[in-house]
Amino acid sequence: MRSITVYDAEFLTAPGAPQRFWCGPEDPDPLTIQIGAVRLSLEPPFGMSQPESWPVRPVDRHGRVVPVDPLVTRLTGLGDADLARGLPLTDALRALDRFSQGDPLFAWGKDELLTLAASLFVEQVPSPIPATRFRSAVPLLVRAGETRETVEGLRSHTICAHFGLASPGRAHDAAGDAQAVATVLGHLLGAGRLRPGDFAGPAPA
Repeated sequence: MRSITVYDAEFLTAPGAPQRFWCGPEDPDPLTIQIGAVRLSLEPPFGMSQPESWPVRPVDRHGRVVPVDPLVTRLTGLGDADLARGLPLTDALRALDRFSQGDPLFAWGKDELLTLAASLFVEQVPSPIPATRFRSAVPLLVRAGETRETVEGLRSHTICAHFGLASPGRAHDAAGDAQAVATVLGHLLGAGRLRPGDFAGPAPA
């Protein structure tokens, strides 16, 4: 394995929805609205590709485009007009698949379950990327020597600051958050705290 792809997915939310586990009477389904990705070489000097991102049109169970809460626009910069012009989710995933060139797909956490799977279920379509391609980058930081307690408190938009690194992109932008995670993984590879073999192996259960 010579490279990995780090991806991130932004999704619909509303004030307080994460704390309620999206159980509020007006909370939207956590539908995907943007996918971003960057490729990271596992060979010195562990360089990154230019990032790519794809806006995704969030469609509800009746095929209607879901309006975004102002909080989403404030966080991501994406509004209703942007998402109305977005790709269908399966097209965005195919674009991610082409971009990744067969790499394993790492996210900070399990975006494939938290938003991609939810959106595919709502649209009643299969994923064009098999589940075996997806990984969580979180265990890699434990392998690199960070404590479990520390790692559990990190997020993709805070991870660079924890390591004293400049964030290469904007927080809550899918490409920016993917770049941030890839920057840290590249840093840990360069410091010898991770090795290319650490990225191999089956996806966790």
